Amino acid sequence: MSTSRTTFPFPVSEAAFEAEHEERQIALEYLADAWNAAEADGIDTAALAHASLFAAIATLVQDYGEEAVARLIGEIPDRISNGEYTLDRKVQ
Repeated sequence: MSTSRTTFPFPVSEAAFEAEHEERQIALEYLADAWNAAEADGIDTAALAHASLFAAIATLVQDYGEEAVARLIGEIPDRISNGEYTLDRKVQ
């Protein structure tokens, strides 16, 4: 089952883009705090990663539908290969 929304919304102005970026940064800080607390409690990082991916994908599917999320996920291998998810990447 998919929802009627099939595309991901993008900010339409510079102010909207900045507000969305700031909100995502705050959200990332919350997730980092939760991740660190779980690690301190002895939860394996691979288990954390899998649970995080499941929760994220399930939320996106609920909000945007299966087809839109499948297209988004389909772009991830290229983005990984391009280094977008490498935290210690050296840019020359």
